[in-house]
Amino acid sequence: MNRNRRAKIIATLGPSSDRQEQIEELFVAGADVFRFNFSHGSHAEHKARMDAVRWVEEKHGRPISVLADLQGPKLRIGQIINGGIDLEEGQAFQLDMDDKIGDQDRAPLPHPEIFTALTKNTQILIDDGKILLQVVDIKDGLANTVVKVGGRLTDRKGLNIPNAVLPVPAITDKDRVDLQLALKLEVDWVALSFVQRPEDLVEARDIVKGRAALLSKLEKPSAIDKLDEIISLSDAVMVARGDLGVELPPEDIPGLQKQIIHRCRDAGKPVVVATQMLESMIDSPSPTRAEASDVATAVYDGADAVMLSAETAAGDYPIEAVSIMDRIVARTERDNAYHAVMKTTHPDPESTAPDAITAAARQVAETIDAAAIVTYTTSGSTTLRAARERPEVPILCLTEKKSTARRLVLVWGIHSVITQDVQDFSDMIEKACRIAKEEGLAQKGERLVVTAGVPFGTPGATNVLRIAWLGD
Repeated sequence: MNRNRRAKIIATLGPSSDRQEQIEELFVAGADVFRFNFSHGSHAEHKARMDAVRWVEEKHGRPISVLADLQGPKLRIGQIINGGIDLEEGQAFQLDMDDKIGDQDRAPLPHPEIFTALTKNTQILIDDGKILLQVVDIKDGLANTVVKVGGRLTDRKGLNIPNAVLPVPAITDKDRVDLQLALKLEVDWVALSFVQRPEDLVEARDIVKGRAALLSKLEKPSAIDKLDEIISLSDAVMVARGDLGVELPPEDIPGLQKQIIHRCRDAGKPVVVATQMLESMIDSPSPTRAEASDVATAVYDGADAVMLSAETAAGDYPIEAVSIMDRIVARTERDNAYHAVMKTTHPDPESTAPDAITAAARQVAETIDAAAIVTYTTSGSTTLRAARERPEVPILCLTEKKSTARRLVLVWGIHSVITQDVQDFSDMIEKACRIAKEEGLAQKGERLVVTAGVPFGTPGATNVLRIAWLGD
């Protein structure tokens, strides 16, 4: 199955979309990557979803990527009497370590590490910023606050402290257990939530040991302060606009999104834009015009993938959400303005043979009006560099490693095919032409631009560019 677009779609699985037939429908509608949200669902449910995804993959003969999204150190208040209370502007309210049920005057906050980061006048946001508290004074395990923005406070609502680097680990005890399952299931990507500093990635790599690629979710302002370092240590990055948008002014988010995408492209790292992209489709069969524009903006910016969360996990119209997102992305990419943006935003190639070859491949493909660029890869690094160039033609990735093929599904413009490695130049050209034709990427009389490394099968050794012509 050949998608009629370059940017990829990530669909989150959940109660609305976890049956095998539903997952197949999502794939056919346009989902390239399936996200397992480990903040919800049991291990048995995630195992069943993985079995279903791999069944769909086998049936359709196309690699499918799976992203395991760890919960991370999500901060939440404790239980509230009668399920909730109403806070009024100006009232005093206490947060403390007492595990008693909260009432009109206080609420439990079972995170001792938070109290070490609080100071006088620190602002505390609850329930995605709907409630705002300001710290008046701090004692051991207790914070006295005043309500600046009131509202309904209910059990287990999330809590954010803007501009604070919290002394919490990026990988919690729950994450460790979930990560072991994810690796056992052979997921392709692991997403780390609430990354604050480059050091957060080191521990994850020690655990993963190359068995999956690491995606850093940018949800904290402190991560933005170390953006280039985090990008360098990550295999991919997500602009997680939910929590990030709570802790930063909303007017800052559009420009920040563009900045992150630009820096990821410069580094040759895939970048995902997520959160509330088609939010209204949780309970509506069609998106708002603003949501359609939001998806298109991410595509114009050059994002590798756009993501659906509750729209497909818990919404009433999961298939429709994927289908509409597919149409929005495809239509945006047909716009002349999109091609103009891609042409003017090519990152400068690095002074390496692989970068020289992949930059030349794009230029040659455009000059000779080639049908596709074909890359032979083992690790996927050269194919990633080809995607960094944002060519106007598809990138056919040929690899003998199933894990590489699956990981690259998330990346812009890449059509992955698993095949045996080539033995010589004639084998390389024959296989490239045959598979491109079989996959519907080229037809008789058209040309391909083929890149590979000699000796064949050597990771990161791309040093050959050939032009191939499809004959009979």
